[in-house]
Amino acid sequence: MFDVAVIGAGRIGRIHAKNAAGHPRLNLKAVVDPVGDNAATLAAETGAAVSTFDAVLADPSIRGIVVASPTDQHLDQTLKAIAAGKAVLCEKPIDQDLNTAKGAAAQLGGKKPLLLGFNRRFDRHFGALKRQLDAGRVGPLESLLIVSHDPAPPPIAYVKVSGGLFKDMAIHDFDMARYLLGEEPVEVFASASCLVDPGIGAAGDVDTAKTVLKTASGRICVISNSRRSGYGYDQRIEAYGENGLLKADNVLESTVAHWGAGGPVLDAFQNFFLDRYAEAYRAEVDHFAAVMAGEATPLVGFDDAVKALELAEAAALSVKTGQVVKL
Repeated sequence: MFDVAVIGAGRIGRIHAKNAAGHPRLNLKAVVDPVGDNAATLAAETGAAVSTFDAVLADPSIRGIVVASPTDQHLDQTLKAIAAGKAVLCEKPIDQDLNTAKGAAAQLGGKKPLLLGFNRRFDRHFGALKRQLDAGRVGPLESLLIVSHDPAPPPIAYVKVSGGLFKDMAIHDFDMARYLLGEEPVEVFASASCLVDPGIGAAGDVDTAKTVLKTASGRICVISNSRRSGYGYDQRIEAYGENGLLKADNVLESTVAHWGAGGPVLDAFQNFFLDRYAEAYRAEVDHFAAVMAGEATPLVGFDDAVKALELAEAAALSVKTGQVVKL
């Protein structure tokens, strides 16, 4: 059993902490958060102790650290944890600045035990699509459609510190696009607007975007992002080839449907990302345990973090200039 610590007792930190505490190969030893009450509450709920980041780094029994702190602390804490010999699961993005992130390549690149929190890589539905795509079910991939629409916009206070829609929200889709395309995008074009909440625009961000990625071989991926769907948490992927379509559809609250004179009526979509991806978060922590045990290399590493961030910055630049950005 491996002792681990969670840095950050916010929404994501709580998910990771509870998954670690319930994992048969992990012991959640410590919780760190600058807000004492938050740390104390989560520690009490999980059987962990409240600690400090420096104490966690100095504790030789702690083998792994989950970095779920605010984004502007991700890179610094990850660098210190890796330097201290810990395995790290770091939430996305690795940093809000591409050049700063690239500057950490010597310390974090290669075979370091660093797993990035692109949890959708661990979603079983998307994983099944990937396996069938790789097996040639629809022939060589020609194009992708990735839809990611939130049910409602986040608080403006969050928007102001999020890094923007492309680095906060769409970055998951950039990683998934790279994962499924099988080759790196070389062109990025994005168009975005503020159509949902004027407060998001006043905060300097957008809430609606369409991004087109193109690879050297001509494969195209269209990513649709919105901070408000009006119908639930919409998470779909469609992969097209000469032999048809592979589609990973939305997950419903139940499989119960009513069939009547007006046609079938299905249950609602799972309406919150922590519900829709609860299983994926558990699988991610399970993979982290395998990384610590030396049984697996991180499925998503530092290079993936940098390349997703590069696509996010390219999309933002494309919106600003109205031009295709070549990578």
